[in-house]
Amino acid sequence: MDTLIEKTEETALEVLVHNIRGPYRGLPRTAAWGYPEPYTRDILISALGILVARNQKLMDALRKVLETLAKNQSTLGHIPSLVHDPEDRGASDTTPLFLFITALYRMVTGESMFLESAVNKAFRWMKYQSPSDRVIVAQLPTSDWRDEQWVWGYGLYVNTIVYSYLRLFGQHERAAVLRDQMDRFTIRGGVQHRHVHEGLVLRHKPYYALWSYKIYSSERFDLLGNSIAMLCGIASSSRAGNLVTWIERECAELRQHGDLNVNLPPNLIPFVQPTDPDWKVRYTEYNKPGEYHNGGVWPFICGFYIAALVAAGRCTLAKKRLGDLAQLVQHSKRPGLDFGFNEWHRAQDGTPQGQDWQTWSAALFLYAARCVAEGSTPFFDMIRADGKTR
Repeated sequence: MDTLIEKTEETALEVLVHNIRGPYRGLPRTAAWGYPEPYTRDILISALGILVARNQKLMDALRKVLETLAKNQSTLGHIPSLVHDPEDRGASDTTPLFLFITALYRMVTGESMFLESAVNKAFRWMKYQSPSDRVIVAQLPTSDWRDEQWVWGYGLYVNTIVYSYLRLFGQHERAAVLRDQMDRFTIRGGVQHRHVHEGLVLRHKPYYALWSYKIYSSERFDLLGNSIAMLCGIASSSRAGNLVTWIERECAELRQHGDLNVNLPPNLIPFVQPTDPDWKVRYTEYNKPGEYHNGGVWPFICGFYIAALVAAGRCTLAKKRLGDLAQLVQHSKRPGLDFGFNEWHRAQDGTPQGQDWQTWSAALFLYAARCVAEGSTPFFDMIRADGKTR
């Protein structure tokens, strides 16, 4: 298995170097053949793998991405959804990711004032994204990485990124307020009392809600958001331990019922079914149960989960799941590839359904492999430590 992991790491780096330059102003490609565009969120999330790889060509490409985003930032501070296109706007996660990755880039390079003006403008934009003016930010449906999944109001994933960059920029009081807001119970029963604010904690469940807003919320499990919550320390050590146990148990049950055919978790549990009240007609074509954002198995998210296992002290399980991920990313749609690093896989049969040689699939494997090898979680270790000491 160690040999397979080493080979997978080598190929992951090959994928990133291959995708380093695309047809849009020489910016990186999102996938080798299917997505030539430089999607902001994909490339910024991929920065975690790039920053631990320390490959100079990749670092130069990342710098170009950050500088181009700063040039294409709106007057109010919003970061576009496509790196090269200042008119492609509306994403809820691009600006938080810009702040998060710029902070990490500064840390790695030692350039403490890199893109200072753009950072200040981005902070201003984010302050206006909180309807309650209590740090926690809200979003519109399909505005984060899930362009086919409805996440309303206070979404878990976006707020974990906000918490992370607040810690990195030393805004610890605001980070503490955000964590307190997220740790409140979600509103249940259709009544909201004036003295109770929305939160993302679910009663009698170890994980955080997918989203919550006023009297509404979703209790579905979001693997990406909960993994980052464990990584950045929003989830306490005890909660993280219970969360991992819950995830592994739920996956075992899904496999027992024929709804999961791999040893890695899907991005959403349970899948949204046509008879559920949150089912959308459009899901019939684009988001069927066990597919895409409705329970597909995403290698990049599995990379975050493996890193979260390390953060939770489950290093033996993390190494096992890294081996499972190495096996999964071998599968491809394009003939002749030893490793597909596909975008996503159908939960029920594990078949690759997206684009091969996806940048973030390769990058997050590199990051997860580094976490397992070192028994630590680069960058997030510091964020968790700051949260404990302040």
